[in-house]
Amino acid sequence: MRTECLKRHSYVAAAAGLAAFLFGGAAEAASPFTLLHGTWSGSGRIEFENGQSERLRCTAYYTTSGGGNTLGLAIRCASPSNRIEVRGRLNYNNGRVAGAWEERSFNASGTASGQASDNRISLRLSGTIPGTMHVNVSKSRQSVAINTQASGLRAIRVGLSRR
Repeated sequence: MRTECLKRHSYVAAAAGLAAFLFGGAAEAASPFTLLHGTWSGSGRIEFENGQSERLRCTAYYTTSGGGNTLGLAIRCASPSNRIEVRGRLNYNNGRVAGAWEERSFNASGTASGQASDNRISLRLSGTIPGTMHVNVSKSRQSVAINTQASGLRAIRVGLSRR
């Protein structure tokens, strides 16, 4: 029972943190990450396979380098049953996004790859949490929808605003 619970929390933690850190969008054709630089916060919901859900609160810290083509991130999220800490690095190159992430509380990790265009990023997730992510962004708001094939976790929906 404890192993199953830890596995479920691991999926939740990694997906929630991943949701928060991958919220970018292509606001500028040359670099979709420059718009993200700074601090963002917001809330959403984690939906479990059994139909239950929990409220999620997140704060995201983004830094950019390489002319805005590299995004470093540190994300902290909390739900009633979890504390989550995600670190990661994403790279943008000619419409493509790829990178790696790790969730430190539950020792989860993986990669993300996909495409960015205008104000949308579409990614395929692999590693601890396989699935897809679709992100929309404007100058002051981000929204993300994650759907997983992970056991125990169905989806995450989160919105962030610039602080």
